[in-house]
Amino acid sequence: MMPQQQVITPATEDKEIIARILAGEKHLYENLMRKYNSRMFRISMSIINDDMDAEDIMQTAYISAYQQLRSFTGKSAFSTWLIRILINESLLHKKRRLRRQEILSKQEIIESHNDTPLNSLMNKELKNILEKAVLTLPEKYRLVFVMREIENMSTCETMDVLNIGESNVKIRLNRAKEMLRNELSTQFKSQQLFDFHLTRCDRVVNFVMDRI
Repeated sequence: MMPQQQVITPATEDKEIIARILAGEKHLYENLMRKYNSRMFRISMSIINDDMDAEDIMQTAYISAYQQLRSFTGKSAFSTWLIRILINESLLHKKRRLRRQEILSKQEIIESHNDTPLNSLMNKELKNILEKAVLTLPEKYRLVFVMREIENMSTCETMDVLNIGESNVKIRLNRAKEMLRNELSTQFKSQQLFDFHLTRCDRVVNFVMDRI
C-alpha cells in the first residue's frame, strides 16, 4: 500500500510545513504564500502605495525567503521573519524610487535651463537667418507677415492698419510664407542639414574616451 500523504490544513504549524518543504516537498511553499498574501500585500502597500510595485516586492520577498529558508531558526514566528524580509524589500524599493525621482527632477531642471553657449549660438544663428529671409520679402508681403505672425495682430487690425481687405491680408500672408520657404530652402541645402560639426565630434570623442 502507498503511504498516505499527510494533509495540510489551516491549523498546520508553519514550522511543520517548512520542515516538509526543506525535506523536498517544494510545492507546499504555495500554502505559506497563500496564507500570508493578504497581510504581505497590505503591509507593502502601506510603505509603497502602489499595487503593482507591491506585487513585485511580494514576489521578491517570497523568493528571498525561500532561498534563506534553511536559515530560519524558529526563534520568532515564520510570519514575523517573512514580514521583516518584505519590509526590507519595500524600503529598499522606496529608496530606489525616490532616487529615480530625484534624478528625473534634476534632468528636468537641466533641460529647462539647458541654455548652453552652443545652444545660444545656434539660436542666435537661426534668428539671424530667419531675419535675413524676412528682409528679402517685398515690403507689402513683409508687413503682413510681421503683423500677423510676429506681432500676433488680428486680421482685422492688419486690415485697418494697411487699409486693405480681408482676402488681401490672407493672400499676402500666404504668399509671404511661400516666399520664405523658398528662400530658406536655398540657404539650407541637403548636404548642410545634420552637418557633423567639430563641437559635436568633440563631444562624442570625449564621452567615449572618458569611459574607456
